[in-house]
Amino acid sequence: MADSQFDVYQLPEEHEAIREAVRAVCEGKVAPGAAAADESGEFPQTSYDALRAADFHAPHIPVEYGGAGADALATAIVIEEVARVCASSSLIPAVNKLGTMPLLLSASEELKRQYLTPVAAGDAMFSYCLTEREAGSDAASMKTRAERAGDHYVLNGVKCFITNAGVSEYYTVFAVTEPGVGARGISAFVVEKSDAGVSFGAPEKKLGIKGSPTREVYFDNVRIPASRMIGAPGTGFATAMRTLDHTRVTIASQAVGIAQGALDFAKGYIQERRQFGKAIAEFQGIQFMLADMGMKVEAARQLTYAAAGKSERGDADLTYFGAAAKCFASDAAMEVTTDAVQLLGGYGFTKDFPVERMMRDAKITQIYEGTNQVQRIVMARQLLRG
Repeated sequence: MADSQFDVYQLPEEHEAIREAVRAVCEGKVAPGAAAADESGEFPQTSYDALRAADFHAPHIPVEYGGAGADALATAIVIEEVARVCASSSLIPAVNKLGTMPLLLSASEELKRQYLTPVAAGDAMFSYCLTEREAGSDAASMKTRAERAGDHYVLNGVKCFITNAGVSEYYTVFAVTEPGVGARGISAFVVEKSDAGVSFGAPEKKLGIKGSPTREVYFDNVRIPASRMIGAPGTGFATAMRTLDHTRVTIASQAVGIAQGALDFAKGYIQERRQFGKAIAEFQGIQFMLADMGMKVEAARQLTYAAAGKSERGDADLTYFGAAAKCFASDAAMEVTTDAVQLLGGYGFTKDFPVERMMRDAKITQIYEGTNQVQRIVMARQLLRG
């Protein structure tokens, strides 16, 4: 057999180059503001400006709409590297992908050109409005309505836990257009922040990702052209689920980045911290913890990259791999960041060091874009279907 069949898997050179480039931007311009964004709860505009200048704010948008045309793996690496220093800032490229993915999957060419182009240029961000207070894991039970009125639709309802709400200019909104038929009666629309009747609630007071605003979005007789419907009537829920198959990979990437950041910091700390006359990194108990942390991060990364490849190709088993990557990586991130706090001892519990922030940020990755309990249901169903 040819030797190439036994080559160890490694990233292509161009993807490693992307990692180096985004890490340089993040170390220089994103990391310095991470603690302040967490403390103030304000959107990290400096991070956005830096990512936009380097074309990392929405790298997934195809070249034909003015984007960088990064594939799913490259986009995952960008999100991972931003999350390594600031989870809040990593939601800039992640949510831009979440908000625009329905258009990439289902929208008309006209709608794509109208809305993807300004996002690619860095003139607007895009958020995703699916969740409601009584329609979280059971998204199909949403109450937001969109009623036809001639060549327009009129939207009424409330969406909650919307990431970057109030900062984004554009929103993919899912609403019931045909009541009584469940998921088959849901359609998707593009709504603009400036549309009359759109307003926002107060920012949620959160455990983590505080630099990324999370708010309710209110739609009060919001009248929009029918041409802003994404895909055909009644296909919105299917588009939402297809979107999540792809974007769960981005949450996995975020989780990997957070975990890597915590591992990196803890590794440096235990080599400097001395007790009983030597660095605590020399103690076997500490080494065991570090080894487990490193193993979990790398396992999560490899599963995430495999899922990214399936996302790019649109493989039939993407649903399973997207759920698996998101679930495994987020669980790993929670474990690794908690261990990082433990390795720093009392200092890990203070805001003088970043690992407590990373632990708080990691928690949401187990919850949003489908709780990990839901991911396990998704995986089990896929396995049982063969």
